[in-house]
Amino acid sequence: MPSDRSSAPVSAGAQSTTSAAPACILRHHSGAADVDLSLDELRDAVRADEGTLWVDLDLSQPAQAALLADLFHFHPLAIEDALNPASRVKVDEYPEFMLVVARVVGFRESTPDPYDLDTANLNVFLGKRIAVTAHLEPLPVITELMKRLRANHDLLDRGPARIAYMALDAAVDAYFPVLDGIDEFVDELEQRVFGHFDERLLHEIFKVKRLVISLRRYLSPQREVLGQLANRPSPLLPPEAQLYFRDVYDHMLRITDTLDSFRDLISSTLDGYLTQVSNRLGKVSKSLAIVGALSVPFVVVAGAYGMNFDFIPLQHHRYGFEIMLGVQLLLGLAFLVGLRLKRML
Repeated sequence: MPSDRSSAPVSAGAQSTTSAAPACILRHHSGAADVDLSLDELRDAVRADEGTLWVDLDLSQPAQAALLADLFHFHPLAIEDALNPASRVKVDEYPEFMLVVARVVGFRESTPDPYDLDTANLNVFLGKRIAVTAHLEPLPVITELMKRLRANHDLLDRGPARIAYMALDAAVDAYFPVLDGIDEFVDELEQRVFGHFDERLLHEIFKVKRLVISLRRYLSPQREVLGQLANRPSPLLPPEAQLYFRDVYDHMLRITDTLDSFRDLISSTLDGYLTQVSNRLGKVSKSLAIVGALSVPFVVVAGAYGMNFDFIPLQHHRYGFEIMLGVQLLLGLAFLVGLRLKRML
C-alpha cells in the first residue's frame, strides 16, 4: 500500500489566509510586481485596465467569498456554482469572463481506509486581464501555484489564460500520485491471489475496483471540459494558450488509458481469485470423493458381516477378524490403484 499520502487534494495546513485580503499578485506592464495587495489596492487594481492580476480566494471565509460579487462583479450563477461544493465539472462562458470548475482528487488522510478518496472543486475565473482561483478548502495545488508565481513574476506576463492553464495542469497532475497508489494496490492484490492466496481478498478487490470506477466518474466530465478549452474558440483563450490546454488534455487522456488498464487488471485479478477459489473447492471435493470411494469396501464388508445370520464364513475362525481386515485393506488398495490407472487421481 502506498506510504506517501501527499496526494491528498485538501490539506489542513496547506494554506493559511487569516485576513480578509486574499493572496494576489499584480504584474504591471512596466515589469514591476505588487504582491499581497490590501483590499483598497486590490480594488484599484481591478478598476485599472493595466497589467495582469492573479487572485486566490478562500471561499470558506465569507469576507473573501463576498469579493466575487462586490469586487469582481461575476455573474450570480457563476458565484452560486463556485460556492456549491457539489457543483459538477464544467466550463461556462459569460460576456466578460469564463468559469472553469475542475475536480481535484487525492487520497483521504483522515481515515484509516487506504482506498478512500478526497475530492474538492477548484474554480477558475478567467477574464481579459484577471485570473481568479477560488476554492472552499485549502488545496496543495494552489499552494504550489502560489509559490511558482511568487518566485517568478514573469509567468504573469504570459497572460491570465496561462495562469488558468497552470492551475488546471496542477489539478490534473494531482491524479498521478493516485494512479501510483492504485498501481501498488493492484500489484499487492495480484501477489495475494497468485502468490500466497488469501481467501479474504474479495472485499479488497471490490474496493479497488470501486476506486477505479470513482476516478473514471470524476475524469469523464473533466476530459470534456479540457477538450473545450483546447479547441473551442474564445476571445479569452488565445490560440497560443490553447496549445497548452491541449497538453493538459493529453495528460487527461493518458490518465484515462491508465485507468482502463487498471480496470482490466482488476477484472483479471478477480477472475483469478474466483478461479483459485473454484480450484481449491474442487480439490476439497475431490479429496472427499476419494475418501468416500475408498471407504466403500470397508462399509460393504463390515455391513455384510454385521448381518444377523448363524452361518457366516470365518465367523468362528480364530483369525477371522484379521483376515477380513486384510481383505478390506486389499480391496481399498485395489480400488485406489484402479483410480490411479484411470487418471482419476
